Amino acid sequence: MDTWATLFDRAAAFDVDGDDVIATLRTRREGDDADAGVDEDTDAGVDEDTDAGVDEDTDAEEDEDTDTGTGEDADTEARGDAAATAGDDDPDRPADTPDPSPARVVADADVLAADLFVDGYARDALDGPRAHSWTTLVASDALLSDARATVAALSNDDLAADWRERVAAWREPVAQPAGDHPALASAYRGGAMHVLSLDDRLTAAGTGAGLNDRFPVSVREPRAFAALFDAASLYPTVCDGEYPGPDRDPRE
Repeated sequence: MDTWATLFDRAAAFDVDGDDVIATLRTRREGDDADAGVDEDTDAGVDEDTDAGVDEDTDAEEDEDTDTGTGEDADTEARGDAAATAGDDDPDRPADTPDPSPARVVADADVLAADLFVDGYARDALDGPRAHSWTTLVASDALLSDARATVAALSNDDLAADWRERVAAWREPVAQPAGDHPALASAYRGGAMHVLSLDDRLTAAGTGAGLNDRFPVSVREPRAFAALFDAASLYPTVCDGEYPGPDRDPRE
């Protein structure tokens, strides 16, 4: 199995940027919705059409305990439907769903692909969890399928398959109902209190407020998460003893 360092080197040869990643994922998710006969205007944010072009350099200024983002004017439908993904009365939510933990993180497909191709904020954000074995990357198969398809479209099937093998060894799988937004469903059913996304409808303050009415989660752009991630402060909330420092090579 390739290391992260090897995968990053291979991906660099394709000269992909963050805008390429966002556009490719948008095309995939909009195509999935069209195939399923989903109305993009009414179901944005729940089904797999949730995507928007957001510049990774956009600064997300937010309170650490509040799920906020940069866009106050996000689509009303996107907010309401994203919140509905995490509804209280969900018969499909497993009884053994992990308790919410700040050490459990979801990275949406755009962030996962940007991590692979771009030496920037997405990689900085994921290097924190990647370097600490007591953190958990949570991801449904649907989320990884979106990310793999994005990687394959921007490079080739060999790189996509090798990336999928490496990320599968890192992530903790979680089941999700068909049609739910992969990142939000992964967080809800996987006990993740952080979602990283480049979708400005997910990172908008209104979406965060709606989600927090149902379960504790912060949806942030990678840049904001990277700035806030403090392993030394987080460690005592999930582990006993003093923080020992990073215990994994984030490039292995």
